Amino acid sequence: MSDEQLIHEIISGNTSAFKMLVEKYQLRVFRTVLGFVHSKEDAEDITQDIFMKAYQSLVFFKGESEFTTWLYRITANMSINFVNRNRKNRFLQSLEDIFYKPSGEKTPLEQLEESERDQRIRKAIDSLPEKQRTAFVLSKYEELPQKTIASVMNISEGAVEQLLQRAKNNLQKKLSTHP
Repeated sequence: MSDEQLIHEIISGNTSAFKMLVEKYQLRVFRTVLGFVHSKEDAEDITQDIFMKAYQSLVFFKGESEFTTWLYRITANMSINFVNRNRKNRFLQSLEDIFYKPSGEKTPLEQLEESERDQRIRKAIDSLPEKQRTAFVLSKYEELPQKTIASVMNISEGAVEQLLQRAKNNLQKKLSTHP
């Protein structure tokens, strides 16, 4: 069933059609959210909230863009809002991750080094300006084409290309200045 057919069925009251829509896009939305929040538990909660919001707002979807574009726009906005509301908590969580990460075959020193590297990367991504971070996450985590990102962010493809280049340059600077 196409997205348009599913949406029509959902608006008509068919709840199983909504379940199909969720199953179709849940992993994509989750991965995108995870790119913003870096916490599996938070990403799961936000993903659920995104689908609730999408369900409640579906009657306002006019079909002027692809459904996925509309859904990614909701995803990016809700993820950014969460990040902005929870900056302090995320810092404390990242400290906790360093010291309480489950061990695999790695030595404690290797685990600590890997945790610190991951934390530096997450921190660098989080410190990007909002538009750069959004374009970067949609491009690198979801592997969306620039045309789709432009549609989601409501900007031109050239602007997306510039945002991605600036994000890349900013990340290189941030990650190279801290050993």
